[in-house]
Amino acid sequence: MKRSGKNIRPFLKDVFQNDFYIGAALNVEQICGGEPEAMDIVAGHFNSITPENIMKWEEIHPEPGRYNFEASDRYVAFGEKHHMHIIAHALVWFHQTPDWVFQDESGDPLSREALLERMKEHIFTVMGRYKGRIHGWDVVNEAIMKDGSFRKCKWLEIIGEDYVQKAFEFAREADPDAELYYNEYDYEFGPKTEGVIRLIRNLQDRGVRVDGIGIQGHWFLDYPEMDLLDSYVRELRKLGVELMITELDVGVLPFYPLDADVVPISSFDADTQKKYNPYPDGLPDAVEKKLADRYAELFSYFRKNRDLFGRITFWAVHDGQSWRNYWPVIGRSDYPMLFDRHCRPKPAFDAILPRAVS
Repeated sequence: MKRSGKNIRPFLKDVFQNDFYIGAALNVEQICGGEPEAMDIVAGHFNSITPENIMKWEEIHPEPGRYNFEASDRYVAFGEKHHMHIIAHALVWFHQTPDWVFQDESGDPLSREALLERMKEHIFTVMGRYKGRIHGWDVVNEAIMKDGSFRKCKWLEIIGEDYVQKAFEFAREADPDAELYYNEYDYEFGPKTEGVIRLIRNLQDRGVRVDGIGIQGHWFLDYPEMDLLDSYVRELRKLGVELMITELDVGVLPFYPLDADVVPISSFDADTQKKYNPYPDGLPDAVEKKLADRYAELFSYFRKNRDLFGRITFWAVHDGQSWRNYWPVIGRSDYPMLFDRHCRPKPAFDAILPRAVS
């Protein structure tokens, strides 16, 4: 990455080298060479990487008996070339899993035993290809609802609540030396945090080792408040496993329910478009400052509690890549990252440095 003159900035991985891994999520275009400038940022600033989508079931195993390893091979090779802490995301998830996974050749639902065998084959094949090369795996993603119950999905319907246990057991067998994680969001809801704690404790009581818990940091300028964040971090830490902020971004747009139907911004009338997409041509300075202040607040907390966190991973390299531009409203312009759409560092980047190096 080019650095010269007054624009010289320290690399984030150097700033936080004594604190935690600092990571970024990569999309398929970046991994396959479509965004060289973004990959220069990754090589310079980050020492951990996570794939956004390429290792989810629908991408890496789209049809029975057919695996697509081209992008994931490139991803792992990039991480190895730059001596990075390489993460895989995600082996078992209710979303982005093809319908055929849960069906037999006639389209009828699989039995419990058949689905367990299919899960095992998938985990063994994917993990086996990268055994000893990928350091950590999101084994199960988002299995708990806001009320603390198990999320209703085909894995639960066909196998039962122990599908999570079986996934971790298969993964441990496939690569005994890899770190295995459970990843979740919305810990701001107390019953959900309690549900995750109950799940992990039950696994631990059964002798199933979970090495870390991912806290998805899809947050906002004013939510969650730091006291709330700290409260559930402290509760999760009682499980005795490493914590990670796995999907960090800070949305600046008005909240639109994530569980609403996905719609294009153009489907709204002009006033509603302005309400939910107020900054289509760029972020006002006042909001840019709020974003910088929020990131400074978060990283001050992360570094103060460095003993609690093993990794902080941003869920994109730059603003244009972020999922917040297209979910749940397609075509909005959000500005949640440290780098803008031209891969230039924003005030938020500079804001995390003084407290980080003080």
